Amino acid sequence: MKPVMCQLKYASVALFAAMVIATAPSFFCAREARNGNPFLQGYMEGKGIRGTVIIESLRQKKRYVYNAARSREAFLPASTFKIVNTLIALQERAVKDEYETLKWDGRDRGVPAWNRDQNMKSAFPASCVWFYQELAKKTGNGKYLEYLGAMKYGNGKTGPRVDTFWLDGDLRISAAVQIEVLKNIYARGYGFDDRYYEILRALMVVDKNPRITVRAKTGTVSSVVPHIGWYVGYVETGEDVWFFACNLDMTRPEDALLRKEIIHTAFKEIGIVN
Repeated sequence: MKPVMCQLKYASVALFAAMVIATAPSFFCAREARNGNPFLQGYMEGKGIRGTVIIESLRQKKRYVYNAARSREAFLPASTFKIVNTLIALQERAVKDEYETLKWDGRDRGVPAWNRDQNMKSAFPASCVWFYQELAKKTGNGKYLEYLGAMKYGNGKTGPRVDTFWLDGDLRISAAVQIEVLKNIYARGYGFDDRYYEILRALMVVDKNPRITVRAKTGTVSSVVPHIGWYVGYVETGEDVWFFACNLDMTRPEDALLRKEIIHTAFKEIGIVN
């Protein structure tokens, strides 16, 4: 059996090539929603939001973009990196599964949900920073550089500290690349064990009803001014899978609520949700 990183490299290259061949001739980039107006323009400009949104379907080959220039601009991923970090930590046996618990050190982190013993099932939805920092220390900087390069995750850089590189280090990723990473994860194209993909799928669920399942992660880059808010993930319907990535400037605490509101509004505009 090839080493994990070789598997990742070969699988990632093969999947990327297959996606290019499959999507290039028939891809449809939509600039208008169902109402005939430019995608999200009225909503974003009406609320004075500076940001970008990409929504892309798996089967219909449709792509909706608001602010294409910003969609290619790279930012720190903040807690959206927990999606990839979960797979890496599991593959590297930093924890054996989603139930293995790390003991809280007793320090008050300012978030009540963080001030307790944690496992992935509690830490992922609570976006518990200290838990994933401990996993990062166990994994090591060299391994991260290998995985980031093989996965083509943003600029592939970490920085001087292995436990904060996604929060205030050198790692940068654009909304456009977030979409590519999500598609590769959905297709299981990176070579991680199937069991770990299944664990991640379960951890990412934020909404589920008979019509749709939403798997996603928020993030806030608080080390820059203005703060950058993220919301990335995908929606599974009976007919298709819709990948999404959004980032925006956040100047007020209440702007954090806009991350999910923007995506919900976008899906309403294109007719995915009511």
